[in-house]
Formats: sequence, structure tokens, C-alpha cells
Amino acid sequence: MIGRMVTTLALAVALLGCAAAPESATSASPMASASASASASAAVADQSAGPSRTAIPSASVGAEAPPAWQALDAAGPAAREDHTWTADRSGSIAYLFGGRDGGTVYGDLWAYHLDDDRWEELTPSAGPAARFGHEAVWVDGIGLVVFAGQAGPTFFNDLWALDAESTTWRSLPSSGAVPVSRYGSCAAIGPDGRLWISHGFTSDGTRFADTRAYDFEAGAWADATPAGGLPVSRCLHGCWWTDDGALTLFGGQTTGVTALMDRWRLEDGAWTEVEGDQPTARNLYARVRLDGATLVVGGQAIDGGFHADAWLLRDGDPDAVPLPIAGDAPPARAGAEMVLDARDGRILLFGGRDGEGALADTWELSGIATGAP
Repeated sequence: MIGRMVTTLALAVALLGCAAAPESATSASPMASASASASASAAVADQSAGPSRTAIPSASVGAEAPPAWQALDAAGPAAREDHTWTADRSGSIAYLFGGRDGGTVYGDLWAYHLDDDRWEELTPSAGPAARFGHEAVWVDGIGLVVFAGQAGPTFFNDLWALDAESTTWRSLPSSGAVPVSRYGSCAAIGPDGRLWISHGFTSDGTRFADTRAYDFEAGAWADATPAGGLPVSRCLHGCWWTDDGALTLFGGQTTGVTALMDRWRLEDGAWTEVEGDQPTARNLYARVRLDGATLVVGGQAIDGGFHADAWLLRDGDPDAVPLPIAGDAPPARAGAEMVLDARDGRILLFGGRDGEGALADTWELSGIATGAP
């Protein structure tokens, strides 16, 4: 296995102030600022209360049968969590990079061939250092782009691009308002073609509430943080752009609070909290963008346990919708990743961690309208 860097688990636990608690339901690191904990009080009120809605939007669920999970027999990467898994523009290959299993940090690269459910390990040129808790997106004309992450005591703020045709990495230029090195941020490509990132955690225990955007043509970052009314500083959350052009952020972890359940929208230069029923509190959940909605699966709960449920967060609807699944579902977990196979109308999930350790299983979810062309 290429690019693997092993550190001691004791060192990793000591430094991962924003890492979801392994097995023992511990809260965030005491290194993080106490002010963030105070700021979180409004955001985490009544975390245990779940929404009461059970209706499912007919436009998002197949008409012939309810959504159903199925385990796939696809041997591939070693067990891990906190990796990235990103589908290319063609929708035929999904690239998995990095992640960790306890104190083992990975820098390997794998291609999952969606046409025949086959993993292939790639051996590209020298590229990003082994890491976990990084972000990855697909950028047309550039390829797979990786940002930030952590390995032991080292935090990153670098940008790398993988050219899929030549299987080569290159470092992208980074100037302007460069983000502080961080782990557990979130990233998405905006309608303007820029890479947007928001929030995160770094080595001195600081959590962030900033938002920044990277222009690929200029090779420069811009600070896009609104002047006030920010979501509480956090990490281990997710964000995505809605079809109506808003950057949306959900959940995560803040100082002294293992899991959050607030949802926010950034539009017209201001953050606004979405007032409605949201999924129960969670961090490090898997998510995938569908047609007009985002699907959220699993994650770590506020008590340190793990979720196995699925939710639809639809654009323009303040209320998240619990999604009933037929048959067996993947065991509860956090730190997994999902990709959309729009051509075959399915969603795939790989890896993560439960109370016993890291996982290496691959699952298929069918029966959801994915917005395939």
C-alpha cells in the first residue's frame, strides 16, 4: 500500500481535538477555546429532540419500491474513516483518497469503476502527503482537487489536483487570503466555479467560523466571511450548494458539544439559520447531492454512539424528512463516504467507523430518484 504513514494512536488522540470520540463518547478537546462553547448554547438547544414528520417526497423516491440497501462484494481499500470519495464528471469512476484507521494514516489512491463495481489501486506521481479529514471535489477541466486535512501533529492547507488521464498530481498555486491549515472543514464548488470552504479545526485547538473561496484561474483565495451572524465555530460538518444558489451547512461538532443539528444558508452575503425540523444531532455523517436535495446518512450522535438512519434535506424546505429504508441497512457508523451513480440510479457508501473500529464494506442504495439525465 503506497503513501501510508503510521503514527501512534496515543499521539493522534492527543492532537485530534475535533475528532469524533472513538468508542468512549468523549466530547471535544479541552484545548479549544471556551468562547466557542458559550457561543454554541443556542445552536445545540434540545439536541435530542427529533422531528415528527414521516412523509416522504414522492419526487425523490422510486415509485415501484421503497429505497433499499444491499451489501456489495467489492474488495478494495483497507478499512478506514475520514477519507474522501469523489465521482468524476463522466460518472463512471469515483476516486477514493486518504483516510485513517486509528493511528494509521493513508495516502493511497483508488478508483472505483461504477460500471462493474470494481476497485483498482492507482499509483500516481508524487502528490499530497497522507492525510485524513481533508476535502475533495471534482472540477471540470482540472480533475480531482484535494484540500487541507491532518496527519498526526501536522495540519494542511495545500491544494492538489489529480489529472485522471495521466494519473499525475500537481500542486495548485495558493495566494491571497489563504485559509489557516485545518482539518474537518467542508468544501463545495459554487455556481461561480470557485471552491468554497467553511469552518474547521486546527492544531492549537482553534475552531473556525470563516468562509473562503478559491479562484482556480487566479490561483488565489478570497475571504468570503460575512460581517456577523455566523454559525458557531465547528468541524466535522458538511456543506453543499443548493440548486437556488445558497451554500448550505449542517451539523458537526463544537467545543464541549459532540454533535450539532443546526442548518444554515449563506446567500446574498449573509448566513441565515434554517428554522425547521432537522435530523437529530450528528457529526461526520455521509452525504451525497441529489436532484434538488441532499441525502444524509449516519454519523456520530451527541452521546458518542452512532446513527444508521437516512434523511433528505430538500432545497427550499426547512424540514428534513426521515427516509424509511427497506431491508437491512449498513451498520451504524461515522466517517463513511457516499457517491452518486446517476446513470444506474443508485448511491454507494464505503467505510467509516463504528464502536469496534474502522470498516471496509461497500453498500448500494437503490430506489431513490437521483436526478440522472
